[in-house]
Formats: sequence, C-alpha cells, structure tokens
Amino acid sequence: QVRLVESGGELVQPGGSLRLSCVVLGATSSRFDMAWFRQAPGKEREFVAAISRSGSYSNDADFVKGRFIISRDNDKNMMYLEMNSLNPVDTAVYYCNAGVTRLTKQPGPYWGQGTQVTVSS
Repeated sequence: QVRLVESGGELVQPGGSLRLSCVVLGATSSRFDMAWFRQAPGKEREFVAAISRSGSYSNDADFVKGRFIISRDNDKNMMYLEMNSLNPVDTAVYYCNAGVTRLTKQPGPYWGQGTQVTVSS
C-alpha cells in the first residue's frame, strides 16, 4: 500500500522561504513521476510542479516563476519543494502526489494528507 506523508508547512512572513518534504512509504519512490499540488481556501486544487522518476526532468506552473524548486532523493524515498519569495497568494494546503502524468499535469492515484503553508505578516 502506497502512502505519502508531507511535512514542512508552517506560517511564514511574505518574502520568506520554506522547504516541504514528502516521504513515500510502501513503495520505491523511483517507480513514480511525482508532483506537488496545492489548494487555497475556496479554490480548486492546482498543479505546482512535477519531477520525473530519475529527477532529471521537471516542469512547473506559470505562477512559480522560478521561485520554487522541486527535487527528489530516491535513496531516501523523498521529494522536496523549496519555496522562496513567498507571498500571501501562496497560502494553501500543499499536497504530494505520486503517479502524475508529468507533461499533462494530470495527478496520479496517490495523495498525501497535505501540509498547510500560510504566508502572512
């Protein structure tokens, strides 16, 4: 049974940085293309960034604008999202996803429970 667990979300001031982590349990992470999605209050869940099985390729949403970096460490079954220059519109629950179709940004079948990121002064 594949399980994803996110961590790292917290309250941060505008302009600040955070690193989110996602651990894959019950499977080898290198089986999956993986991604981060987010859902802000009152809005639909949206794609943030995705990374290939090997970590060689990634793509992200237009709103990222170079502020976020997705990475992974398959030896540790981990995926990360380094977020910089955060602003209040980045406030959302961030979800880890495994099995994403990376180029179409369609999510895969495996989701974490989410981690709350709040950007506020």
